[in-house]
Amino acid sequence: MGSMELTKKTHACVRLEKDGQVLVIDPGVFSERDAAVGADAILITHEHMDHFDEERLRAGMEAHRGAEIWTLASVAEQISAAFPGRVHTVGEGDTFTAAGFDVEVHGQMHAVIHPDIPRITNVGYLITTEDDGGTVFHPGDALTVPQGRTVDTLLLPVHAPWNKVAEVIDYVREVRPRRAIDVHDSLLQDHARPVYDGMIDKLGGTDHGRLAPGECTALN
Repeated sequence: MGSMELTKKTHACVRLEKDGQVLVIDPGVFSERDAAVGADAILITHEHMDHFDEERLRAGMEAHRGAEIWTLASVAEQISAAFPGRVHTVGEGDTFTAAGFDVEVHGQMHAVIHPDIPRITNVGYLITTEDDGGTVFHPGDALTVPQGRTVDTLLLPVHAPWNKVAEVIDYVREVRPRRAIDVHDSLLQDHARPVYDGMIDKLGGTDHGRLAPGECTALN
């Protein structure tokens, strides 16, 4: 059995592959237009455009007629008619299998952007494979801690209108993953990356790194 491979797409989107099965998370408007193409399963954390784009979903769903989507109700109600029988609604505490990956749903709400902006729903996905037990957690737009669960690879939302670097560092410390890999990073300027890298590396207490869009790494 091969190892799980992660490919970073632009911004919050990632692609996981194991034994020929492909799972894609959050292909939004900042992601490549073909980010969902080739996916057997697609997971969406919430309805914001940088995580959910129907054009990219359609490209993936039309390229593979067996592909399916798992997402929360606010997204499912927008796309179920377009992809009848292929969209599954999930919420916190649910478990399911998609493209050979076992998935647990954690979290309920998007992080606070500003008190004057109404909060929307958001879920995170803890992903594992049956044979090696390695776990990957994508929290979407929240600093959700999957209680009682070990996280091997945390997909770390490193830069967003709703967070600051102190919160990011404390989040890494609380989750205590074996490694953290940056996502949600397309608004972070190149000259600022060494500043963020230096602080998270020094204070986070775990192996921390980032991948360029299109770069991949084995998670074993």
